[in-house]
Amino acid sequence: MSRPAIEIDNLGKKYVIRHQQAALREVFTNSLSRVGRKITDLSTRRPTISNVGPKEEFWALKDINFDVAKGDRIGIIGRNGSGKSTLLKILSRITDPTEGKILIRGRVASLLEVGTGFHPELTGRENIYLNGAILGMRRSEIKHKFDEIVAFSEVEKFLDTPVKRYSSGMYVRLAFAVAAHVEPDILIIDEVLAVGDMQFQKKCMAKMKAIADSGRTIFFVSHSMSSISHFCNKGVLLDKGQIRAIGNVDQVVDNYLSFNTEEKDSINLEFYEDRTGTGAAMFTWAQICDADLRPRQLFSIGDDIVVRFRFRIQDSFCKQEVKLSLGIRNSEGLQLCNMVDSDSQFSIRGVRSTEEISISLRDIRFYPDTFAISLWIGNIHGTSYDSVEDCLNFKIVDGGKLTSRILNKNTGLIFLNPEWKRIKYEIS
Repeated sequence: MSRPAIEIDNLGKKYVIRHQQAALREVFTNSLSRVGRKITDLSTRRPTISNVGPKEEFWALKDINFDVAKGDRIGIIGRNGSGKSTLLKILSRITDPTEGKILIRGRVASLLEVGTGFHPELTGRENIYLNGAILGMRRSEIKHKFDEIVAFSEVEKFLDTPVKRYSSGMYVRLAFAVAAHVEPDILIIDEVLAVGDMQFQKKCMAKMKAIADSGRTIFFVSHSMSSISHFCNKGVLLDKGQIRAIGNVDQVVDNYLSFNTEEKDSINLEFYEDRTGTGAAMFTWAQICDADLRPRQLFSIGDDIVVRFRFRIQDSFCKQEVKLSLGIRNSEGLQLCNMVDSDSQFSIRGVRSTEEISISLRDIRFYPDTFAISLWIGNIHGTSYDSVEDCLNFKIVDGGKLTSRILNKNTGLIFLNPEWKRIKYEIS
């Protein structure tokens, strides 16, 4: 029996978070006081005591234990902040674990962030050699595969242009092309493929499948459950730094979906964790209702759904125009729509410190499934003030008034009932 490609034993990663609670005036006063104490200490030869403030220990990963067989395709899933990226960084030897050990057999190639291992002032051609060397390729090996890497990346026209002028999509194409042609024993890929266009994503998935079919091992992080289910044979579900489920990928995905779609027709967002943004504005509350504004979660095809939410904004931003959007994705993580306020000729100028907004979705036409709602607020230039993912859920359970036939989520995405017409046909 062959030995595992990766052995992970009691792995843990701890970070120390320092909290600064003093106001600016207190910091200035304390600094002067420390200067005075240092002068006094020099004359009296007494040791000084540094005021570093309170500290908090945060375990990004804790008690992680599992083995990976050679040739396995492992899907790592979980909410933002669950420890996925930390695990990949440890596997890539970018950071060391705080406790436990990890044994890796074979050469590792990683694609974690756009442009990792690239120098912005160097050209694409030069960065192929630089990045290939970082990933462990010999110069002769890079030279032998150079044309193949360039062809795969589709950046031949810009090969002698400094990569600082590349778009994020061009970065991804070139970075993936180099990593995929290292012929690694273990390939580690984070969510960065989401930056590329759809055609290139398909190309990458085909390349990853070819690498896996050759007996190599792949770690794949994605928020797309359909991609995870389609490509991976095993799954690991992380939650707050610990393993919640591990095993057959379909069972792990089902576990994640049931765990991630608890019934929430109303939610206090004051302390919601899965959010990003500058903090200039913050969503504080959200609710799903029917057309009569009664909170509910279960709907039928053809029903009206109303989403209500509140946000508050810092005083210094009140005079600015803000932009709002609402996104919906299904249980497999597929983004179905992203509705922006300006598309409906709605805008908020002179926003008040606290606002409540109502969005009416008329005649909903999704096939039965569970759907997650995300909210976003920012400025007209695209700067994100606050973004909360999957904060509300609703379910389409049947065809309602439109059809009595049995429907399930595999039937399709959008329900349509066009006009059917019988044409009189005469045989000449």
